[in-house]
Amino acid sequence: MKHKPKIGLAAMLACVSLLTGTAGAQTTPAKPAATKPADDAHRKDDIAKHRQMARAHEEAARCLESGERESVCQERLREACKGIAVGRYCGMRHAH
Repeated sequence: MKHKPKIGLAAMLACVSLLTGTAGAQTTPAKPAATKPADDAHRKDDIAKHRQMARAHEEAARCLESGERESVCQERLREACKGIAVGRYCGMRHAH
């Protein structure tokens, strides 16, 4: 009984694109949809919240750099982010 040679995914996709005539085809990026006034207001609010979170995180980084205890800096971060972010760490999770 003969074994069939295994073909890699990249080679298989290349074969499919050759058969379908899509080899080397480039897709054009979609044009952004026109924003509605309500979407624009939401977007501006979202941008403002991201900037506020960024300032809060920058302040937390400075707090840690100053040698302050992490618990103190985390509490300041929670206070600065109240009402704008979800979670204990102002929308940011990372490993310690």
